[in-house]
Amino acid sequence: MPDPQITPDILLRAYAMGIFPMADGRDDPEIHWIDPRLRGIMPLNGFHLSGSLARRIRQGGFQVTADRDFTGVVEACAMREETWISHRIQTLYEALHRLGHAHSLEVWDGDALIGGVYGVTLGAAFFGESMFSRRTDASKIALAYTVHRLNAGGFRLFDTQFLTPHLASLGGQEIPRAGYHRMLAAALATQASFDPVGYSPSAGAVSAGVSGRTQDSTQTS
Repeated sequence: MPDPQITPDILLRAYAMGIFPMADGRDDPEIHWIDPRLRGIMPLNGFHLSGSLARRIRQGGFQVTADRDFTGVVEACAMREETWISHRIQTLYEALHRLGHAHSLEVWDGDALIGGVYGVTLGAAFFGESMFSRRTDASKIALAYTVHRLNAGGFRLFDTQFLTPHLASLGGQEIPRAGYHRMLAAALATQASFDPVGYSPSAGAVSAGVSGRTQDSTQTS
């Protein structure tokens, strides 16, 4: 039987210790705690925005929102042949979202959700959990807007857990566990905001990698 004692508070404490949950499938009742020897991170000043992606962002034709459909993003990320996002883990993330410790960024084409990213926030650390794409470049656009938002909000760590070839192509790096824990401790010692006051990312600023704060938390491109 699964341990019934895991609560959102315990989950946050696990993240603060540098470990995160995974499951063996959508219906797996067990939660496995992971602490990789090598940790993936996305340097917030080192996101690689290719010329083609920058042009795609400037061209627009999509809308980017934050926390408009957290459940939709998590479910889209879980809709894979093999997934670590079990129903139990999703329930915990939704509880963290209600508490203000989990957030999503969505990319829309009209009313269609075409891409997104979600993660957990604690102090000035953003623990990126998963992303998805239903259109070409949608997840890259979501990631570019996420990095821009994290910079504007004062975040110091973007944890990607593992380094995939996709993340490496965008500037992701792999660091030893000890180095990660030092970065995590520094990030937890300060505060950041996923929705900074007056924040309104323009397509031009995101495509240029320029952080800024203006007047709203969503942007239609």
